[in-house]
Amino acid sequence: DPGLVMGHCLFAALHLLGTERALLPAAKAALATARKLSANARERGHIAALTAFAAGRMAQAAAEWEAVLIDHPQDALAMYCAHQCDFFLGKSSELRDRPARRLGSLDKGWPGFGFYRGMQAFGLEEMNQYGEAEAAGREAIDHCRRDSWAIHAVTHVMEMSGRDDEGTAFLMEREDDWARDNFFQCHNWWHLALYALDREDYAAAFALHDAKIRGGETAAMLDMIDASALLWRMKLHGADAGPRWQKLAAVWEARIDDGWYSFNDVHAMMAFAGAGDGELQAQLLQRMRSTAAGRGENALNTKRVSLPAAEAIAAYAKGRYGDAADLLIPIRAIAAQAGGSHAQRDVLNQTLIRAAEKAGRNGLAMALLNERLALKPASVLNRLWRERAVGSLQ
Repeated sequence: DPGLVMGHCLFAALHLLGTERALLPAAKAALATARKLSANARERGHIAALTAFAAGRMAQAAAEWEAVLIDHPQDALAMYCAHQCDFFLGKSSELRDRPARRLGSLDKGWPGFGFYRGMQAFGLEEMNQYGEAEAAGREAIDHCRRDSWAIHAVTHVMEMSGRDDEGTAFLMEREDDWARDNFFQCHNWWHLALYALDREDYAAAFALHDAKIRGGETAAMLDMIDASALLWRMKLHGADAGPRWQKLAAVWEARIDDGWYSFNDVHAMMAFAGAGDGELQAQLLQRMRSTAAGRGENALNTKRVSLPAAEAIAAYAKGRYGDAADLLIPIRAIAAQAGGSHAQRDVLNQTLIRAAEKAGRNGLAMALLNERLALKPASVLNRLWRERAVGSLQ
């Protein structure tokens, strides 16, 4: 039905939420069609939100979807899209509270109830409310065993708590629920690899990278982010990724001029730095500096967080460890502004600690390792990392 307004809105949303600049024209074309059709107030709210998103105004988009949800709390598309905006903007409290503003008025028998609880579970985890997050996530899974976002929320709880063996078992027992016909499967494979990394089982992590994360050589942005983040962590801990870097950098090169979502740019830099390609590093930094000089949310986030993060990664790759540490220290407390989860942003903390160690700034490294172990005392990686650091000082 070419006159179905929400059909065009759904098409636009699916082409926007992957943060792929190359898909913007298709999304904008769908919105142009939707605007020409007769729409009710609710549909106009979706069009307004998607238009804002397509223009890079995610905060406005979230506000437009919230207005829809005030009158239509069961509008699951509005909830899902707003939830993704909160994630992209690093608004942890909204990840938790936006679903809560609906759940209190909804019947548990409504088919979307469990999915709202799954979204709330992720927000609770990002607000460090791990017990409540796990309970909400498991309740969501009881509503729908294939709710990959709820499975992902519980997986986050276990990762943040250092429950590596339990988390591995949790994912593997449910593999058919999240790893079949599911766009999100790559990210959950990435979480499985993080459990292996925390046990310092680099062979298992590489195997997951090769077979699951990059096995299909996908060019989807979210999958490329996972690959970069995994390989960079392994580089930090001395595991040689070999030619994997060059293959990944070649895929990222096609996105080097995107300037669309700065979180992506930081992960492109990991690939270029890991591959040792100074020319691509310089080209990306030039593009990011140009973005930072502009206006809008992405320009501000690039200037405040992502540009210094990318500069730090480039400096680390060139052996300028002191410079890398100096660039990362000021953004630790505000890194969420550029999006991602605590688990994803931890790569910057790990880079900072390694940079401090390599720069001979042992006091800084030990302070950060003390903090790290206090936040996640069950982590094998954190315990062994600190023990090695102590041993090097004796």
